[in-house]
Amino acid sequence: MQHRSPRALAAMALASLLLSPAMAADHLEHGERTQGRSYSPAVVTEGGRVIWLAGETTTTDLNGKDIKGDFEAQARTVFALLEQTLKRAGGGLQDIVSMTVYLTDARNGATFSKVRTEMFPDRKFPASAQITVSNLAVPGMQIEIQAVAVIGDQCGKAKPCIAR
Repeated sequence: MQHRSPRALAAMALASLLLSPAMAADHLEHGERTQGRSYSPAVVTEGGRVIWLAGETTTTDLNGKDIKGDFEAQARTVFALLEQTLKRAGGGLQDIVSMTVYLTDARNGATFSKVRTEMFPDRKFPASAQITVSNLAVPGMQIEIQAVAVIGDQCGKAKPCIAR
Protein backbone atom coordinates (compact mmCIF):
# COMPACT_ATOMS: atom_id res chain seq x y z
CA MET A 1 0.00 0.00 0.00
CA GLN A 2 1.34 3.42 -0.95
CA HIS A 3 1.73 5.90 1.93
CA ARG A 4 0.35 9.39 1.33
CA SER A 5 0.84 12.42 3.54
CA PRO A 6 -2.20 14.01 5.23
CA ARG A 7 -1.73 17.02 2.92
CA ALA A 8 -1.83 14.77 -0.18
CA LEU A 9 -4.93 12.97 1.12
CA ALA A 10 -6.67 16.28 1.82
CA ALA A 11 -5.80 17.54 -1.69
CA MET A 12 -7.15 14.32 -3.23
CA ALA A 13 -10.39 14.61 -1.22
CA LEU A 14 -10.85 18.24 -2.25
CA ALA A 15 -10.17 17.40 -5.90
CA SER A 16 -12.71 14.59 -5.85
CA LEU A 17 -15.33 16.97 -4.45
CA LEU A 18 -14.55 19.70 -6.94
CA LEU A 19 -14.33 17.33 -9.89
CA SER A 20 -17.33 15.20 -8.93
CA PRO A 21 -19.50 15.11 -12.07
CA ALA A 22 -22.71 13.83 -10.44
CA MET A 23 -24.94 16.88 -10.75
CA ALA A 24 -28.21 18.29 -12.30
CA ALA A 25 -28.18 20.42 -15.46
CA ASP A 26 -28.63 24.18 -15.54
CA HIS A 27 -27.68 25.90 -18.80
CA LEU A 28 -26.10 29.33 -18.60
CA GLU A 29 -27.60 32.03 -20.81
CA HIS A 30 -25.89 32.86 -24.09
CA GLY A 31 -23.79 35.98 -24.22
CA GLU A 32 -23.61 38.23 -27.27
CA ARG A 33 -20.82 36.17 -28.84
CA THR A 34 -22.68 32.83 -28.67
CA GLN A 35 -26.25 34.04 -29.29
CA GLY A 36 -28.16 31.80 -31.73
CA ARG A 37 -25.63 28.95 -31.58
CA SER A 38 -26.62 25.31 -31.10
CA TYR A 39 -24.64 24.79 -27.89
CA SER A 40 -24.73 26.13 -24.35
CA PRO A 41 -21.72 28.13 -23.19
CA ALA A 42 -21.80 26.12 -19.93
CA VAL A 43 -23.98 23.55 -18.19
CA VAL A 44 -24.03 23.33 -14.39
CA THR A 45 -25.12 20.01 -12.90
CA GLU A 46 -26.21 18.92 -9.42
CA GLY A 47 -27.12 15.35 -8.44
CA GLY A 48 -27.82 12.48 -10.79
CA ARG A 49 -25.94 9.60 -12.36
CA VAL A 50 -23.19 10.43 -14.88
CA ILE A 51 -22.93 8.47 -18.13
CA TRP A 52 -19.65 8.83 -20.03
CA LEU A 53 -20.39 7.98 -23.66
CA ALA A 54 -17.60 6.65 -25.86
CA GLY A 55 -17.04 8.29 -29.24
CA GLU A 56 -19.80 7.21 -31.63
CA THR A 57 -19.42 7.14 -35.40
CA THR A 58 -20.72 5.16 -38.36
CA THR A 59 -20.61 4.62 -42.11
CA THR A 60 -24.00 2.87 -42.27
CA ASP A 61 -27.46 4.00 -41.20
CA LEU A 62 -29.63 2.02 -38.75
CA ASN A 63 -30.84 -0.18 -41.63
CA GLY A 64 -27.30 -1.02 -42.75
CA LYS A 65 -27.33 1.29 -45.80
CA ASP A 66 -23.93 2.73 -46.74
CA ILE A 67 -23.80 6.47 -45.90
CA LYS A 68 -20.06 7.10 -46.38
CA GLY A 69 -20.56 10.19 -48.56
CA ASP A 70 -23.55 11.64 -46.67
CA PHE A 71 -22.49 13.80 -43.73
CA GLU A 72 -26.02 14.66 -42.63
CA ALA A 73 -27.07 11.00 -42.62
CA GLN A 74 -23.99 10.13 -40.55
CA ALA A 75 -24.75 12.93 -38.06
CA ARG A 76 -28.37 11.81 -37.66
CA THR A 77 -27.34 8.17 -37.29
CA VAL A 78 -24.69 9.02 -34.68
CA PHE A 79 -27.34 10.86 -32.64
CA ALA A 80 -29.66 7.84 -33.00
CA LEU A 81 -26.90 5.52 -31.78
CA LEU A 82 -26.16 7.80 -28.81
CA GLU A 83 -29.90 7.83 -28.03
CA GLN A 84 -29.98 4.00 -28.09
CA THR A 85 -27.08 3.82 -25.64
CA LEU A 86 -28.64 6.41 -23.35
CA LYS A 87 -32.00 4.59 -23.37
CA ARG A 88 -30.23 1.43 -22.19
CA ALA A 89 -28.86 3.53 -19.31
CA GLY A 90 -32.29 5.00 -18.52
CA GLY A 91 -31.97 8.36 -20.26
CA GLY A 92 -32.06 10.12 -23.60
CA LEU A 93 -30.40 12.80 -25.69
CA GLN A 94 -31.93 15.49 -23.44
CA ASP A 95 -29.64 14.23 -20.66
CA ILE A 96 -26.42 15.09 -22.53
CA VAL A 97 -24.64 17.95 -20.78
CA SER A 98 -21.38 18.01 -22.77
CA MET A 99 -20.20 16.75 -26.13
CA THR A 100 -17.04 16.81 -28.19
CA VAL A 101 -17.69 16.67 -31.93
CA TYR A 102 -15.00 15.65 -34.40
CA LEU A 103 -15.55 16.59 -38.05
CA THR A 104 -13.32 15.68 -40.98
CA ASP A 105 -14.44 18.80 -42.87
CA ALA A 106 -15.05 22.13 -41.11
CA ARG A 107 -17.50 23.07 -43.88
CA ASN A 108 -19.94 20.54 -42.37
CA GLY A 109 -20.24 22.66 -39.21
CA ALA A 110 -23.41 24.46 -40.36
CA THR A 111 -25.10 21.18 -41.28
CA PHE A 112 -24.12 19.72 -37.93
CA SER A 113 -25.55 22.75 -36.14
CA LYS A 114 -28.84 22.31 -38.03
CA VAL A 115 -29.05 18.61 -37.09
CA ARG A 116 -28.14 19.29 -33.45
CA THR A 117 -30.86 21.96 -33.26
CA GLU A 118 -33.36 19.32 -34.40
CA MET A 119 -32.05 16.80 -31.85
CA PHE A 120 -32.58 19.32 -29.01
CA PRO A 121 -35.91 20.94 -29.95
CA ASP A 122 -36.23 22.59 -26.52
CA ARG A 123 -32.96 24.43 -27.35
CA LYS A 124 -31.37 23.18 -24.09
CA PHE A 125 -28.12 22.32 -25.78
CA PRO A 126 -25.13 20.63 -24.19
CA ALA A 127 -21.86 22.48 -23.73
CA SER A 128 -19.76 21.55 -26.74
CA ALA A 129 -16.45 21.61 -28.54
CA GLN A 130 -16.19 21.09 -32.29
CA ILE A 131 -12.84 19.91 -33.61
CA THR A 132 -11.75 19.34 -37.20
CA VAL A 133 -9.49 16.33 -37.74
CA SER A 134 -7.88 14.93 -40.88
CA ASN A 135 -9.34 11.42 -40.50
CA LEU A 136 -11.36 9.18 -38.22
CA ALA A 137 -10.89 5.46 -37.50
CA VAL A 138 -12.40 4.15 -40.76
CA PRO A 139 -12.25 5.72 -44.24
CA GLY A 140 -15.56 7.42 -45.05
CA MET A 141 -16.36 8.40 -41.47
CA GLN A 142 -17.03 12.14 -41.37
CA ILE A 143 -18.21 12.71 -37.79
CA GLU A 144 -17.63 11.32 -34.30
CA ILE A 145 -19.37 12.46 -31.14
CA GLN A 146 -18.22 11.75 -27.60
CA ALA A 147 -20.56 12.90 -24.83
CA VAL A 148 -21.33 13.04 -21.12
CA ALA A 149 -24.90 12.75 -19.83
CA VAL A 150 -26.43 13.23 -16.37
CA ILE A 151 -29.49 11.09 -15.67
CA GLY A 152 -31.86 11.47 -12.72
CA ASP A 153 -30.82 14.94 -11.65
CA GLN A 154 -32.52 17.15 -9.08
CA CYS A 155 -34.12 19.73 -11.39
CA GLY A 156 -37.17 21.36 -9.91
CA LYS A 157 -36.41 20.25 -6.34
CA ALA A 158 -33.99 22.74 -4.83
CA LYS A 159 -34.04 25.27 -7.67
CA PRO A 160 -35.46 25.55 -11.16
CA CYS A 161 -33.21 24.01 -13.81
CA ILE A 162 -33.18 24.83 -17.48
CA ALA A 163 -32.68 21.17 -18.47
CA ARG A 164 -32.64 17.71 -17.00
